[in-house]
Amino acid sequence: MVRMSAEERRESVVRAAVAEFARGGYLGTSTETIAQRVGVSQPYLFRLFPNKQAMFLAAAERCLADTTRVFVEASEGLEGEDALHAMAAAYQRLIADDPEKLLMQMQMYVAVATAEAAGDREFGDTVRAGWQTLWDTVHLTLGADVDETTTFLAYGMLINTLVSLGFPSGHRIWSGFYDSAQPAGD
Repeated sequence: MVRMSAEERRESVVRAAVAEFARGGYLGTSTETIAQRVGVSQPYLFRLFPNKQAMFLAAAERCLADTTRVFVEASEGLEGEDALHAMAAAYQRLIADDPEKLLMQMQMYVAVATAEAAGDREFGDTVRAGWQTLWDTVHLTLGADVDETTTFLAYGMLINTLVSLGFPSGHRIWSGFYDSAQPAGD
């Protein structure tokens, strides 16, 4: 059996954290569950991450970085409407092919809002930084047009909501979306 390096093990913890936090949220997911999924002990887990919050934030950063990468790759060499539609279609594929990414996004928003309601603004700083990178990437790709960026991301958030609520493709609620933002057939 080949032993994993600490960095490889850390990577497997981040992947497991995304999956577990996507399903159970920050408060509903135990570090024991993440350790079991990876096949390590909790003490080993805490050698890789100082606490549960660090694991969650690493998972959130990964989710946002993966989404940003999808936008960059989809829009490479494109601009304007072509870039917009390529990013929209790529995002639809991302959340269709890897629904944990969508669930993790939704859990990030809940976790940050909950932490801030309890007076912990610092918790959200990391998530906001990742989201700002995502926004900046889309913004530059769409020609640094604030209205285009805001509209694109607003549609994305609406898509997140509709998909999370289970509205099937073909439902009338999707009729106002451009074709590239339509969900794949169910």
